[in-house]
Parts: sequence; structure tokens; C-alpha cells
Amino acid sequence: MDTYTTIVQFFQKGGFFMYPILGIFALGTAIAIERYIYLTVMRSTNRHLWNQLMPLLRDGRLREAQQMVSKSSSALSRIVAYGLARMTRTHRRDDLETAMEEGLMEVMPRLEKRTPYIATFANLATLLGLLGTIIGLINAFTAVAKADPSVKADMLSSSISVAMNTTAFGLIVAIPLLLIYAVIQAKTTEIVDSLEMATVKFVNTVHEQKPAAQAKPK
Repeated sequence: MDTYTTIVQFFQKGGFFMYPILGIFALGTAIAIERYIYLTVMRSTNRHLWNQLMPLLRDGRLREAQQMVSKSSSALSRIVAYGLARMTRTHRRDDLETAMEEGLMEVMPRLEKRTPYIATFANLATLLGLLGTIIGLINAFTAVAKADPSVKADMLSSSISVAMNTTAFGLIVAIPLLLIYAVIQAKTTEIVDSLEMATVKFVNTVHEQKPAAQAKPK
């Protein structure tokens, strides 16, 4: 109970700027949770699809692969769909790679969507904390200037202590948000790297099937 009371008093003494900082923390946390869940599900879906897709590609069953891809909503399915669609017109390696790069460029904004907001909110929390402290100090010195000389020292030290609460709270919010941003950014990079690897494997696999099909006796 004492800890709860201390936290409440700390928040109340910080002044008006504690509320926008708290709002920023709530928004940043909500975005971080949504992005983390989305990326985790996307990674699992991509891996599951790839495990089912590879045997079809190795056996040259491209029509079945296309049907499977059309039923999936994963990022990998969109990229592979570009490659399979291009194969209906050409089998040139450069054309396939270009088509799948287009698919990757379409998918990447969805993977990175809203993630930069987390770092922006962390910076805003820090700046609002500093702004709250500066305004608190201005008000403190203004009040002390009109106070009795015998109580000036006590008033000044008390006012400065309260004004520093906003800076402390801003940093308390900013540090976790920056750590969360780093984790989500690393997770996004990992997924993008896996998609690029899948693109290379797809092109290599379908090109290995072409000579094999030509070598079959009629």
C-alpha cells in the first residue's frame, strides 16, 4: 500500500505534463503489443507455408503451389504469388527475381507499419518531461521571488523536487519504449531476411526443375 501511495503522490506532484506522458506510454505500449503479436504470427505463418510449399516446388507441382498460395494471407504467399504469376509468361531467372522483389517491396511496408511511432513516442516522452521540468522551475522561481526570505530556500528545494518529477517520469516511459522498439525492429529485420532467403530458394528450386523436366525421356 505504501508503494502505491508513493507512486500516486509522485504522479500528482508532477503536474499537468504527467498526463500527456502517460498517454504517450499507453499508445506506445498498445502499438508495441500489436506489432509484436502481428510479427510473431506472421513469422509462424510464413514458416508453416514454406514447409508445405517446398515439396510442391521440388516436385514441379506449380499449379498446386499456386492454389496453396492463393489461400494464404501471409507475407510469403504474396511474394511467391508474384513469382508464380511471372512464370506463366517467362522462366528467365532475372524476370523471376524482379517479380519477387516487387512482391517483397509490397510486403515490407506492412511489416514496418507503425513501428517508427514507438521510437517517436519515446523521444516525445523525454522532451515533454524536460518541458514540464522547465515550466515547473519557472513557476518555482517566480513564486520564490515573492516569498519571505526565511522560507525561500525550503520553497525552492521543494519546488525543484516536484518539477523534476516530469523529467524522471519521461525517462521512465522513454527507456522501455526504446528497448521495445529495438526488439520489434530486430524481429522485423529477421522476417525480412527470411523472406529474402525464401525468394532465393524459390528461384533456385524452380530453375532446378526446368533442366530436370527437359531431361525426362518422352
